[in-house]
Amino acid sequence: MYKKLIRPILFKFDPEEVHYFTFSMLKNFSFLAKIFLPKPVVDKRLEREVFGLKFKNPVGLAAGFDKNAVLFEELSDLGFGFIEIGTLTPKGQPGNDKKRLFRLMEDSAIINRMGFNNDGVDAAVERLKKNKNVLIGGNIGKNKVTPNEDAVNDYKICFEKLFPYVDYFVVNVSSPNTPNLRELQDKEPLTQLLGTLQQMNSEKTAPKPILLKIAPDLSDEQLLDIIDIVKETKIAGVIATNTTLSREGLSSENKSETGGLSGKPLTKRSTEVIRFLSEKSNRAFPIIGVGGIHTAKDAIEKLDAGASLIQLYTGFIYEGPELINEINKELLKRASRLPR
Repeated sequence: MYKKLIRPILFKFDPEEVHYFTFSMLKNFSFLAKIFLPKPVVDKRLEREVFGLKFKNPVGLAAGFDKNAVLFEELSDLGFGFIEIGTLTPKGQPGNDKKRLFRLMEDSAIINRMGFNNDGVDAAVERLKKNKNVLIGGNIGKNKVTPNEDAVNDYKICFEKLFPYVDYFVVNVSSPNTPNLRELQDKEPLTQLLGTLQQMNSEKTAPKPILLKIAPDLSDEQLLDIIDIVKETKIAGVIATNTTLSREGLSSENKSETGGLSGKPLTKRSTEVIRFLSEKSNRAFPIIGVGGIHTAKDAIEKLDAGASLIQLYTGFIYEGPELINEINKELLKRASRLPR
């Protein structure tokens, strides 16, 4: 129903305007989703325990879709095993100038240069206080006006304020849309940042998993550095990957727009990064695989490459909520073929 009836209508309008319209509809008319969309797949065999948390299924929603923790309950009702909110910053900020979100229909892709637009961490906390049982990841970043030498303070503020209300944290230093942010992926500043957060974490009565979200554009040498940093700082794992700056093989008219590219063009590279990290680290830490998942086959490939969990974003927009069920049904088929 989504691809045949709903998507053709939504895709006639500006992507960002449609995003907020869809949010409003899901918030105010969530009962319609339960009537017209397939019932989520629920099965104990889909449950996963990763970095000490129990996920009802391994298919999550990536950060960037529900930046402000507005719709986590309704999105969870669509069948997601977990919801990642953000990226959140200490203070609310408008992000980059519009127009900043572009569909690449011929490539089943999206380019965005949103720039961490969000209401700020305090607003998200107030909404998260109402959460009952949705497993939430908190994706945190720095404000645009904060220089890199002071960036650690922004992450510390977000970490402290979100701590009681999220189940795990994601440190985002890989968005291409905040000036100089990716410089924080360099070994020295990244080790300092993660080490600082881990120190704060260790002082809590019940520490929570901290993950690092990385770019797909890192070299093999940089990926080896990431493995060393994860082991040294003892963070819980990695999310691979964020959007790419590559424009290789694109055919859509919007291919030259500035920003991060997501969707099918990222499928192969994100899986390569997952496999590299998994093999070179000897599966030393869990990986959440994200990037170009548009089919159940794409999801299985990432899990087979070494991911423990996966996340959807652009594939969710192009394929609709049915994609969650397709992936979980395929996982159940695989489970039924395993020796008991």
